[in-house]
Amino acid sequence: MGAERTETKKTKKICVVGASGKLGQYMVRHALERGYEVVGVCRERSVPKLAAFDGLMTVVPGDTNDPEVIRRAVDGCDGVLTVLVPWGVRQYASGTAQAVLDHARPGARLVFSCGWHITRDGRDRYSRMFTLGVRVAAVLGRLVRAVEIDDQVEACRRVFASDTRWTVVRGSSLEEGASQGLPVWSRHVGDPVLASDLTRRVDFALFMVAALTDDGLVREAPAIVGCRTPSALAHAEGPSGHAQPKGPKGGKRI
Repeated sequence: MGAERTETKKTKKICVVGASGKLGQYMVRHALERGYEVVGVCRERSVPKLAAFDGLMTVVPGDTNDPEVIRRAVDGCDGVLTVLVPWGVRQYASGTAQAVLDHARPGARLVFSCGWHITRDGRDRYSRMFTLGVRVAAVLGRLVRAVEIDDQVEACRRVFASDTRWTVVRGSSLEEGASQGLPVWSRHVGDPVLASDLTRRVDFALFMVAALTDDGLVREAPAIVGCRTPSALAHAEGPSGHAQPKGPKGGKRI
């Protein structure tokens, strides 16, 4: 009986906003493996994508930018993992971020996902090809009314300006495949360790979940890359051949 109470006390409740997507499903799986009680939010038509987790999690159907949906989903949660998806042209990402910021309990750990194109302090360095690709995607997205990349920028601006315990995880290009381990991170795109620009999606999710318990990542916007990529391996040791000091628990910072 005592053991049961201890286990219950250790188990914390988290919410995954955008649970039905590929990244969201990986986060749900990682969270369940770590013993979290999981609540997932996704659009009603996407609920069947979570069938593999029937009986293992609570699902709150609805648009993630609906404040009432988010209020119900994050109630009592110690942490919230949010996929900032710039769907359509109706401020979906910024609406989602604002709903989470408004309704998560005080002191909750809030971890958001976005791409490398987000910059916090303007010190990121992007290649011309990367910058051109973002601009083209933004223009085409608006033309077909499919995505609104600038709205993801606005969503992160709101997060950065908040006084919550946030982390914004900025992902590189993603690929599928078996986990290679916790990604490494740096504060600025353009740092040599990030040059490979590739992370396994399952490991992006792993970093998100690990950030929940890493106080060293509070109010950081880490840009991540796979720990087995050439650039990460090349910078795993210092010039003398000795391993560099580890950063916070949410991955090795180089």
